[in-house]
Amino acid sequence: MKSKKIVASVACALAGMCAMNAQAIEIYPVDHARFMTNARFDFKVELDDVTARDKVTVEINGKNFNQTLSGKDVWMEKEEGVEASALIVRGVEIKNPGQYTVTVKTPNSSKTVNWDVYTTGDKPKAKNVILLLADGLSVGHRTAARILSKGVTNGMYNAPLAMDNMPHMALLGTSSVDTIAADSANTASAYMTGHKSSVNALGVYADRTKASQDDPKQETIAELIRRKTKMAVGVVSDAEIEDATPASVVAHTRKRSDKADIVGMFYNVKPEVILGGGSAYFLPKSTAGSKRKDDINYIEKFTQAGYTLVTDRTALVEKAGASDKLLGLFHTGNMDGWVDRHQWKGNTVKKFPNQPDLTDSFHAAVKVLEKNKDGFFLMLEAGLVDKYSHPLDWARSVGDTIAFDKVVEAAQKYCDEHPDTLLIVTGDHTHSISVAGTVDDNKPGNDWREKVGVYANAGYPNYEDKDKDGFPDDFNPSKRLAVFFGAHPDYYETYRSFPDATFNPAVQNEKGQYVADARYKDVPSAHFVEGNLPRSESQGVHTVDDLVVTARGPNADQIRGFMNSTEIFRVMAEALALGR
Repeated sequence: MKSKKIVASVACALAGMCAMNAQAIEIYPVDHARFMTNARFDFKVELDDVTARDKVTVEINGKNFNQTLSGKDVWMEKEEGVEASALIVRGVEIKNPGQYTVTVKTPNSSKTVNWDVYTTGDKPKAKNVILLLADGLSVGHRTAARILSKGVTNGMYNAPLAMDNMPHMALLGTSSVDTIAADSANTASAYMTGHKSSVNALGVYADRTKASQDDPKQETIAELIRRKTKMAVGVVSDAEIEDATPASVVAHTRKRSDKADIVGMFYNVKPEVILGGGSAYFLPKSTAGSKRKDDINYIEKFTQAGYTLVTDRTALVEKAGASDKLLGLFHTGNMDGWVDRHQWKGNTVKKFPNQPDLTDSFHAAVKVLEKNKDGFFLMLEAGLVDKYSHPLDWARSVGDTIAFDKVVEAAQKYCDEHPDTLLIVTGDHTHSISVAGTVDDNKPGNDWREKVGVYANAGYPNYEDKDKDGFPDDFNPSKRLAVFFGAHPDYYETYRSFPDATFNPAVQNEKGQYVADARYKDVPSAHFVEGNLPRSESQGVHTVDDLVVTARGPNADQIRGFMNSTEIFRVMAEALALGR
């Protein structure tokens, strides 16, 4: 029997057919899915071969599936591009909480998955929900930000960060359906839908078809709010607004890179507030700098839909109070970080000299959103914490961590005045950043590894904050933090920052491999550091380390212990009674 299977496998491979036919049956939502009553999703069954419809049984809790999931089912005897059959039912929902067992049987195979469906109360506990995410926020970011922003005296921090000073805290796991090491798309999507997803996927279960936007959808919290309440919705970022985390509020695609289409998804949902970078995807292809491949002018469409357009800090501050709908696009791509805008004037600051701080965007967003008497949902992302962590530029990343904490401070003040607001603060995944000690320029010698102080030799850095704004007056003092990343490509360690532009660890060689960027080789402090990642990786990568999540306000007591990322959705949904 074993030899027959081997022969069959060889024959299948020679025929070029094994790739599709060898897979097992797949059911979406997946096994172990835990999701909310009355939240819509697409139900899909992918079979492992071509099968006649009358030879397939699909049951939920022992009964035909359509007794639980009402909707038009579509049977594909040969799914497009696949030598196998599939069943899909779009936009279904489960009305009653409980345990659900889904069983699919064909003449040749079978599969069973289990779902845990929960509900919420009938009455909201909170009027508003504010979710603040610093992309890539690790414990190392928080520690470095606290040292630079608050300082340490005789081993005691002079003050906590605003994100430290919250009554409820938990650890958060971020793994996705397909991997333990996730990206911002599926991690943020878990918060917005209550379902896990796959790398690069937003608001969908990634299926086997080639098309990126036909996968089984998961209703997002913004869509739920639109369908079931009269609340307002706001999305704010300092990255491109079409980037993974802000896009997760509205998007359904297997490819987070579908940025032009994601603008259309924003237009379909029409959040009252949209603030960030990424204007290049709003402009028709005929406009210089556009990244669209069509002639749709989304700036024109949004303004025709009643949005006030602002493109710099001055207009944002002046016009927010008088606006009912606000579209702010402050950069063609990702915005510049706090340190560049306020101190170094590096990267693209000279081209975009009047970009708002995240605190400006937060206050403007709230001014618009709180006009709605039924409350609001606001998701704000500090996306540059991640954008600077990838290239190992820790000083810029920590500068934006402090800037994010200023938003948390403003949100805490808003909660003091509006105790009916649930505030949740976390990241979407982590980076391998750690503070090892200090680097002292004034130590003797030319071997800069010997200028790193650890244990008793670390002492204290000499950052100063004379203007008491919570940011160091100089991010490059003579004795600064020694900060290193654990997951990285080849690079030259220089023990310093570069004000003109973000550090770039690696470049591609003639073999297509990433090697240390030789531009830094002759920096006096530089020495080569061999990477520990595959040579196909150009930057540092996300890590699987748990996130810290903190919270206050109605239902915040559910933030405790260890949680899976989908539980953030549940806490918010319970606070707003979205399962009713």
